[in-house]
Parts: sequence; C-alpha cells; structure tokens
Amino acid sequence: MPVTSAVDEAIARTHREEWARIVAGLMRRYGDLDLAEETAAEAFAKAVERWPADGVPPNPGGWITTTAHRAAIDRLRREARRGELHREARMLEDDSPAEPIGAVEDDRLRLVFTCCHPALPMEARVALTLRIVGGLTVAEIARAFLVQETTMGQRISRAKARIKAARIPYRVPEREDLPGRVDGVLTVLYLVFNEGYLASGEGAEPIRRDLTGEAIRLARLVRDLLPEASAERAEATGLLALMLLTEARAGARVSADGELVRLDEQDRAAWDRAVIEEGLALLADQASADAPADAPGRYQLLAAINAVHVSAADAPDTDWSRIVTLYARLERVDPSPMVTLNRAIAVSEAHSPQAGLRVVEDLVDVLGDHHAFHATRAELLQRVGRPTEALAEYDRAIALAGNAAVAAHLRRSRDGLAETAAAQRPPQEGEPSWPSSTS
Repeated sequence: MPVTSAVDEAIARTHREEWARIVAGLMRRYGDLDLAEETAAEAFAKAVERWPADGVPPNPGGWITTTAHRAAIDRLRREARRGELHREARMLEDDSPAEPIGAVEDDRLRLVFTCCHPALPMEARVALTLRIVGGLTVAEIARAFLVQETTMGQRISRAKARIKAARIPYRVPEREDLPGRVDGVLTVLYLVFNEGYLASGEGAEPIRRDLTGEAIRLARLVRDLLPEASAERAEATGLLALMLLTEARAGARVSADGELVRLDEQDRAAWDRAVIEEGLALLADQASADAPADAPGRYQLLAAINAVHVSAADAPDTDWSRIVTLYARLERVDPSPMVTLNRAIAVSEAHSPQAGLRVVEDLVDVLGDHHAFHATRAELLQRVGRPTEALAEYDRAIALAGNAAVAAHLRRSRDGLAETAAAQRPPQEGEPSWPSSTS
C-alpha cells in the first residue's frame, strides 16, 4: 500500500474509533462543546498535514488527544478568557479534584446524556449525537435527514448554543432521575444504530460498524444503570436485544458487489450465531424475570419480531402469522406509517400479496417520498401481475434511495422484472414471432 494511502487509512480509522472518546474527554475537561469539537477537528487536520512526512505515531489516538488538548489551551490563553474556562484550562497543570460526574465513569455515556437532554428538540438531539458522538460530518447528517447542509449546520449550532446557555450539565443523571431521561436516550441510540446499519448518503459505507458498535456499547451501559424489574430496564433490554439480533446479520447483508441482500436471500450460515444467542438470551431472561406491569414496549416488540426471523432455519420456515400479530401490537404501542408498511409486508407473506397491497395503498399520502414505500409497492405489484406499474414504482424507489447498496438491489430487481416482462410481451406488429439469432 502506498505511504499516502496507509496514512489516510490510519487517520480514517483513528477518526472512526477515537472521535467520540476524544471529544468526550475534551468536554469533560473544559466544559465547552464547541471548543471540544473544534479542537478535536483541528487535531485531525494537523494529522493530515504532519503524518505523511513524520509517519503515523505508535499511538494515533493519544497523539490526536494530546494535540487537541494543546490546541484547546492555546485557544483559551489567546482569547485571554477569565473565569471558569480559564481555570479549567490550567487543570493540566495541577491536581485539583474533579467535579462529581454522575452515576458512572464513562465519558462517552455522559456525552450522550448531554446531547440527549430533554431541553433540546428530538431532531436536535439525534443530529447532535450523530455529530458529536458518531463523528458524522454535517453533510452526512443533512443527507440522512433529507435537509440542506446549511440547515443542518444551523440546527446543530443552535443545539450547542442551547446546551451552553442552559448550562446543561455534562453528567449522567443520578439513578433516581434516570427513568425520566432514559426513553429519549434509547430513541437516540436506536436512531444512531439505524444510521450505521442503513448508512445514507452518496459514497457512504453500506454498513458503518463503528456506529452500530458504539450504539450497542452505550445501550449496554444504559441498561446496566437501570433498576431490575423496571419498565425502563425492560425497554433497554429490548433495544439491546434488537441491536444484537440485527447486527448479527450484518455480515450477510451486503454482497461482494456492494448490493443489499434481502433477508430472505441471505446466507444464514454467515450470520453470527453467538451474537444471535446473546440477543435471544436477553429476551428469554426478560420474559422469565419479574415482568413490569406495563405491556411490552416498542423495542421489546421489535426485538421479538427479529427473534422470529433469526429463529427460522430458512426463509420459508418464517412464522409470518406471528410477525403479523407482533406488528399489530406494535401499531397500538407505537403507531407510525413505517410500522404499518412492515405489517403490510408480513400480511403479504402470511396471507396474500393482494391483501398486503391493500394495506400499502393507504400509505401513499404519508410515505410517498420514502423509497421503502415504492420498493414495497413495486414488489407487491409484480407479485399480483401488474409489471408496468411495478417498473414505475421501482424507478421511484431507486431515485429516492439514499444508500448505494439499497439502490443497487433495487436496480437488479427492476432489471430482472424488465427482462421478464419483455420476454412475456406478445410480438408487436411487424416483429418476428421467433427468437432473434443474436439474442
């Protein structure tokens, strides 16, 4: 590998693996999210400048961390800032005891709770977590949210300003305060995991295992914070199980050509059985424990649906009737068009494509701009023998798909249907009724 390529790879790997830890450490020391993010970015920029000539250091993450701390101290001193921030900048030079930091000693978890504070709108919490914890660029987050980059940049800036103005503490809440805060954190972790598993944007990796892995790690920590036999712990357990059962299939989800492989087409031997067993054990332990009074929540039901899929020896053995029942329960707990769309797919498998299509048709007004709606409708139209309409729906789905692997899969499905439809089309006037010798 050329030196430049090796250095670029080292910088990219360090960014994936260390960004959240470095920003969290800077935030803990200086208490300023803008300063933490900007000096971390400055340190990576210096690595791009220096490492090609000096070589990759033995401890790349340590080099970035030290460089970022020096940049932060230099900036505070240049600005001649007085008061708390300037005192914090001198913490490297003394042994003053640290401020209390909450229920656990984990910088990244504290950072998540800061980014997910209820004082921020939910869309700002997700965007800020993806930027600060996940290390995504503003452009990547904007593509995920289908908004302009400038709009997303302003949203993130306002969120950071709100944290500073409201003096939102950088800490995990005390245990007695966790139940009221955990639902928002679980929502954000789920969305971060999905962004890693369904990475959006042109040129994005099909699956970002750094994001999915970090979401799983943080979900474990959140679950361990919560009291046994509580509804909150049950939901945290459900989310962790859901992530594990999904992550276990990641190795079979994308082909060598970079194309999405549908669940029913995946090589189940490539699934990570150890991770599946861990996810199933979590659900079994939850079912056998003292169950909370509340009915199963969103994540427990989603995990149960995934458990049905991974427990089937092969696709034809899938218990689709059970999945239809679980989606119907999920619609009552967490009604949303996407849940209904997934129920339609299950209905088409358990009953008939016509029955599934009837459910899908009612969603056009709310999901007409989402590729999954058009992809599902295309497949069902194909199955009920309406190829012309199905081809048009595939075209819409391809145009809306934000993930290259998904788009590649849709193009293959569309091209296969087009070939089949052309082969079945009766000869037109003037065309020979026998195959061409060159076909």
